[in-house]
Amino acid sequence: MHKCIILTKQFMSALLQELKSLIILEWKLEWKQKTALSSIFIYLLSTLFVVYLSVKRVVDIPTWNALFWLVIIFAAANGVNRSFSSDSKGRMLMMYSLVSPQAFIISRVIYNSILISLLSLGCIVFYTLFLENPIQNMALFILATTLGAIGFSSILTLVNAIALNTKNSASMSVILGFPILLPQLMISLKLSKFAIDGLSATVYSKYLLSLGLLDLAILVLALLLFPYLWRD
Repeated sequence: MHKCIILTKQFMSALLQELKSLIILEWKLEWKQKTALSSIFIYLLSTLFVVYLSVKRVVDIPTWNALFWLVIIFAAANGVNRSFSSDSKGRMLMMYSLVSPQAFIISRVIYNSILISLLSLGCIVFYTLFLENPIQNMALFILATTLGAIGFSSILTLVNAIALNTKNSASMSVILGFPILLPQLMISLKLSKFAIDGLSATVYSKYLLSLGLLDLAILVLALLLFPYLWRD
């Protein structure tokens, strides 16, 4: 028993070290390609501006909410697809020989989740500038948006990893990812609607818990499935 505890601690320590190194490496590579990172923000701003030009008036709350999450989904898909499209076969082979599959997929999920969460928070700022701000419970809206962004990033990261070796990985990731995104999207829509209406915690607490559990389930699924994909 004592030996198992020691081995577990050693494994966790090595995993955390690999995660730290991979996230720092990802950030350095991203920083070297500043145009790739800035293109995502330009894409987000241009999408919001197109929404503004299309509406140009006060819209009803369901439409406001639906348009917001459409922008988030497309920004998340664009950001995650871009991160995998930059991976060459030589880089993936190097990663295969240096790090564990668990560390690789968790680090990619964490990095993409941070990126898409920041994009989502920026989307809230610019979206409320271009259109009206009907949100009554901003704390809940930010929390729902962050959890939704983490869920979208985790799903799209796993799906992109599955579709990585296919001929048209971008199209395949969209086909595989959309059905899985639906439950996450439906709960996120409900939570953001509750935040806009300013409802009490007794109404939205179960949805908030469901969204958090979904995020956790996706992470566990990625940990279980990716090692088999990694071997191929």
